[in-house]
Amino acid sequence: MASEPILAKGLKLSLDYLGENTASEKEALEAKATYIKMLERIAEVPLVQKWNKEHVKSPTLNESGDGIEPLNISIKLTQCGLDQGTEFAEKNLRDVLEAAKRLHNFVRVDMEASEYTQRTMDMIERVRMDYKNTSTVLQTYLHRTPDDVEKIIKWGARVRLVKGAYLEPADVAFPEKSKVDEAYVRLGKRLLDAGTYPAFATQDESIVNILNAYAAERKIDKSRFEYQMLYGIRRDLQDRLASEGYNVRIYVPFGDAWYPYFTRRLAERPANTLFILKSLFRG
Repeated sequence: MASEPILAKGLKLSLDYLGENTASEKEALEAKATYIKMLERIAEVPLVQKWNKEHVKSPTLNESGDGIEPLNISIKLTQCGLDQGTEFAEKNLRDVLEAAKRLHNFVRVDMEASEYTQRTMDMIERVRMDYKNTSTVLQTYLHRTPDDVEKIIKWGARVRLVKGAYLEPADVAFPEKSKVDEAYVRLGKRLLDAGTYPAFATQDESIVNILNAYAAERKIDKSRFEYQMLYGIRRDLQDRLASEGYNVRIYVPFGDAWYPYFTRRLAERPANTLFILKSLFRG
């Protein structure tokens, strides 16, 4: 499996099968089948098998980086068929989580546009009554996110913190980058203090440095959180953090739907492209 060289370096991985807003139940069922096949293939990776033998004692994952799976998957509810119906999508999600539980793995449910935020939070809350091996993503540019952070903390759930990539109106999200960054730092510190193994998805080195300094000041062990970065972006920062003993997970999107996904993000937030291009050259 192509992931093995990355795992061998001591980095973690999350695979994201690209696609969202399926047009039919058939497409959603095909996506579900792909998720389950991904989990089964992951379980065959020798380094994953070795980790399972050394660490897996129960289906409940702990909050230390030493007990966090090296290779997991990220999925979207609209790819599970949320547009076709909440019950239909939840059934698909539960099928994936059951497979992940059997294989001692974790499934991250990505957050999408704000029209799906409450529905995603509600579904995660429901399924976590039966499956602790899942959680979601929170976007710091949304005004509602501080309340959602507190809810995630109360659940004892892992969360990936991102800035947010969808075009949202000002009454829903901060339009100014500076306010989004301020919110990221503020919520990141809150999660370091009270969260369960938060994942900070950012290539912004200034934010990374602030969070690292805060963790050191509060004597928060490096094993209690991780950084997540896109494959190929800021490889210098990925290597630096890993060499300093931080948990680093590489986020790898793949699949035929990359072009519509990329062009949609370009149309929504053109600044994202400039950031990626700068990072590629720097990395």
